[in-house]
Amino acid sequence: MTKELAIVGASGHGKVIADIAEQLGYTVRFYDDAYPSKKNIEHWPIYGACEDLIASSDGQAENAVVAIGNNDIRAEKISLLQQHNFTLVTLIDPSAVISQYAKIAPGCVVFPGAVINAFASIGKGCIINTSAVVEHDCKLGDFTHICPNVALAGGVSVGSKSWLGIGSQVKQLVSIGGNSLIGAGSTVIKNIPDNVTSFGSPAIVVTNNK
Repeated sequence: MTKELAIVGASGHGKVIADIAEQLGYTVRFYDDAYPSKKNIEHWPIYGACEDLIASSDGQAENAVVAIGNNDIRAEKISLLQQHNFTLVTLIDPSAVISQYAKIAPGCVVFPGAVINAFASIGKGCIINTSAVVEHDCKLGDFTHICPNVALAGGVSVGSKSWLGIGSQVKQLVSIGGNSLIGAGSTVIKNIPDNVTSFGSPAIVVTNNK
């Protein structure tokens, strides 16, 4: 039986998510708040804005995933969908390696080549992007974004809504606060507080995000 999946967010990020979903046997339908000025993404039509998806559901449970890279907007859309009885789907690319002992909450997407090792815990609505490594015992808060080729050593914790830029590396047992940004290519060897931007090798705080 065909599985239907609503994808909220029609961007480059959404293209990869649609590709993963189709490999997993879903038929996808895109929704984007730029509709009707934006009516398609590649060969996929866009069926309406997020509010159109909610209106068409008639209170019935439907499968959905949010394909928006911005952590705050993704969190907002996921909350809205949950309020309207949608089922948050977690999509894991077939090439990803996931330990049987890892825990992944609903609404996450794990991209090609990613690795999530034993007893790692991934919060709701997270993005584990292409070839990222989340080692054993790591804990990621809700709505974090782990960009391509990020490497988290064992026991790292990352607070909710944080963003780890492409190619960044985090030393074992280091803690990164919530709503913080780690710049691309950074090496994090000491704890990083909440609400800051850090960059460099080793990474230092460069701005406050409040």
